[in-house]
Amino acid sequence: MAQWLKTGAQASIQQRAESDAKVRATVEEIIADIQARGDVAARELSAKFDDWSPAQFRLTEREIETALSKVSKRDLTDIAFAQEQVRNFAKAQRAALQDVEVETLPGVILGHKNIPMNAVGCYVPGGKYPLVASAHMSVVTAKVAGVKRIVAAAPPFKGGPHPAIVAAMHMGGADEILVLGGVQAVAAMAIGTESIAPVDMLVGPGNAFVAEAKRQLFGRVGIDLFAGPTETMIIADDTCDAELCATDLLGQAEHGPNSPAVLITTSEKLARATIAEVERLLTILPTADIAALAWRDYGEVILCDSVDEMVREADRIASEHVQVMTADPDYFLKHMTNYGALFLGPRTNVAFGDKVIGTNHTLPTRGAARYTGGLWVGKFLKTCTYQRVLTDSASALIGEYCSRLCMLEGFAGHAEQANVRVRRYGGRNIPYATAAE
Repeated sequence: MAQWLKTGAQASIQQRAESDAKVRATVEEIIADIQARGDVAARELSAKFDDWSPAQFRLTEREIETALSKVSKRDLTDIAFAQEQVRNFAKAQRAALQDVEVETLPGVILGHKNIPMNAVGCYVPGGKYPLVASAHMSVVTAKVAGVKRIVAAAPPFKGGPHPAIVAAMHMGGADEILVLGGVQAVAAMAIGTESIAPVDMLVGPGNAFVAEAKRQLFGRVGIDLFAGPTETMIIADDTCDAELCATDLLGQAEHGPNSPAVLITTSEKLARATIAEVERLLTILPTADIAALAWRDYGEVILCDSVDEMVREADRIASEHVQVMTADPDYFLKHMTNYGALFLGPRTNVAFGDKVIGTNHTLPTRGAARYTGGLWVGKFLKTCTYQRVLTDSASALIGEYCSRLCMLEGFAGHAEQANVRVRRYGGRNIPYATAAE
């Protein structure tokens, strides 16, 4: 049976509910204001929250060129390398999604087409950590999918557009770049304003307010997923060492004070050594003020009796990121079912996936990995079906079955859609609003 050698001191259910209620109410007000007053509201909110009130939020080509000129050649090269990895993997995924057409019965043709969305809004966080990589993950992937209009938005940074984020958006293929942040950004993209045409889908990570805004806007537009704080899990045995475990745990705990970091292991020696190593690293980690809170309140160390128990515990938690450092990492690839992304073996890690390796870093959190994967090229495509009936006999045959099944449910109007074709193409005289015998 699993033992907890460390548990977090997480907030009570009541505290979380109160916090969620405050966020929800704030977001409702902002969305309503954007809907009612458009650009005026967006500008007031931007000035209030980000001290940013430009003549227009969309960057001109000249402003984009100015931003790019502020990014070093090395940084531009690194951004291009990361985007090429994301692009290559997205292209491979897109190639796997084929249109289908099949003749299921003589004269009956069914098919589907994978149709790119017309307009997508990509939000890139830019607060304490301007997430340049998020531009790769959303903009590049949408571009590979074939989205016709890609709008990218990020908040101002130190009084203006963040040069590296603008560079990543532009190089990734964004058609419009907005310097606008928070709820006002996603609401403006979803609802539309006088200067911003609405989009069909919102993607990209953000803080609790952005996540709640996407939740409230879902239905009006599509979204990639409901995102919460970054989560990481390490699965390790006695083939691993405490330095790797502790480093990988804190590497994600620095995202925020409520980012869960979990170690699951069959080695008590490794578990206790990792706890000690975390404490040591927290004395030298530049972001320890954040990571220490996450480890204190959301850090867990779970000792398991067997590999199978580790699989069960990992699937129960359904973490966003799962780093596997065991004698046989492929065992977890074969047997685990609930995770956002797997990182197999000590040579890879979550930071590789976050920044450069090519898989997408927008992933399910808060247990959502039980029912969804993360952002990928397929999220930007609609798989839409079609049908065609080629012969009279096929129409009459399907019509007879349809007529009876419709009348079984009491839908006489539906049945008549079938009956009229049985009469016309099958030459049968079926009384009105009765089942074809």
